[in-house]
Amino acid sequence: MQRNSDMYFSFFMFGSNFAIEDPAFLDQAMVHIRRLVEMGYTGFEFHPGREDTTAYAFPTYQQELDAYIAFRKRMDDEGFSHIKVATNVGATTECDPSSSCTNIREAGIAYLKSRIDITAALGGDIMMGPMVIPYGRFVVRAPNGEQVWSDELQDELATRYRTAQQSFILLGEYATSKGVKLAIEPISHWETPGPNKLAQLISFLDGIDNPTVGVVLDSAQEVLDGDGPEVFKAQIDHIADQGRLHYAQASPPDRGDLVNCWLPWEAIFTPILNRFNGPIAVEIFNAVGAFNHGLRLSRRKFWVPEVDAPNGYPNAYEIAQSAYDFTQTKLNKIRCELSSNSRKLTHTNR
Repeated sequence: MQRNSDMYFSFFMFGSNFAIEDPAFLDQAMVHIRRLVEMGYTGFEFHPGREDTTAYAFPTYQQELDAYIAFRKRMDDEGFSHIKVATNVGATTECDPSSSCTNIREAGIAYLKSRIDITAALGGDIMMGPMVIPYGRFVVRAPNGEQVWSDELQDELATRYRTAQQSFILLGEYATSKGVKLAIEPISHWETPGPNKLAQLISFLDGIDNPTVGVVLDSAQEVLDGDGPEVFKAQIDHIADQGRLHYAQASPPDRGDLVNCWLPWEAIFTPILNRFNGPIAVEIFNAVGAFNHGLRLSRRKFWVPEVDAPNGYPNAYEIAQSAYDFTQTKLNKIRCELSSNSRKLTHTNR
């Protein structure tokens, strides 16, 4: 029988930020963890951001770090020491490793180093996300604030990428010392200015020797902005040959229900699984808070048991369970086909 994949679940189902400063949130997080582990999930993606109150909740960074250490201990004490954690982290306008402003760039390096520390404190070895250019912050032309697009945008980004390469040389060294891999995510042009394509990210990584700085592949982003299945296979082989294929996510283009969506499972995951046996994460963005505006979510919220009043629509746990079962079935089928093809090739070459 085919072994199930090591599968993580993103806490973006429950909010845009892992509110480490909120005891009530942490109590509810443990409820979610218990229920999701019962479904079969073996790890979680947390977003240790500072977009909301986290940055102001602790007088010092050490206290913030200590809070994450305490939460990991709580997980262990409640029987989840075997459960793994990855983090999802993005650059911000105030903490931007691509900025031409020295103070903002250094703040970006310091911020990402602090998130590496948190990832390690949570027992994680993968920090992924849109870390190069601030997520959702499109380039504007001063002083009138008009957004920059097309050739002008790509010329501006080329300059920022060169600056960010130097930042990520330093960040790669730091992450290596902490046992954490940095998996940068190319994200659709609907959400962020760049890098949007895997090809753009590969070019960026060509300026960084350390393979600790690598890639996460998100199925939703690749469907929306990728270069097609033939090119995708070659790209996967390229980054895998470099040791930079660190992580992958199963996410539908509408960021909702994985079972009912247009996702070319074989075209996306056959090249990935042919070269990668690490964790696959289910990433579903619930219609909550900042996601409604940032992702323009028009669908109904997947209501959260013990948090929201029940209604006649699917709840978050139902969506999570069906996503786990469906994704495992799809991935196991692909793995079986890869194994069968490998056996046929071995027999032919004898």
